Amino acid sequence: MNDTLIAIFIGTGTFFCLVAAIGVARMPDIYMRLSAASKASTLGTGFILLAVALFFNSTAVTGKIVAIIAFTLLTAPVAAHMLGRAAYFSGEPLWKKSVRDELGSGGEWFRHKDSTTERPDDPPSTIPDTVSNEAPAKKPYESKSK
Repeated sequence: MNDTLIAIFIGTGTFFCLVAAIGVARMPDIYMRLSAASKASTLGTGFILLAVALFFNSTAVTGKIVAIIAFTLLTAPVAAHMLGRAAYFSGEPLWKKSVRDELGSGGEWFRHKDSTTERPDDPPSTIPDTVSNEAPAKKPYESKSK
């Protein structure tokens, strides 16, 4: 009975890891790839580690595996979220068939702090960009006559 459960858990874990690999290869943009990789591989790793815990049937091994599973369940989604935010704020485009951009200029968040788009309800910023007492340098793209 124990060998049957181990085989089922390893098979299930392998299936989820395979789905994660296919998702990374087939999804059209970085955001969907991160989603596929973080969700499916976390489940796959969890099932395979559960099979290892059943195989060794030791309290020391089981305790370590439970800690590894908990750590993986807590950190993989957070890491994927942070990688997705970094990709978005560095300008990585969404898939052309994406229907919603919740971090776009129409939403609550903006891409960069020096974005030219400002929210209408925000007062203009009074904090200078530099801390030095020198006059700000001209930007190369600004025209000299206005």
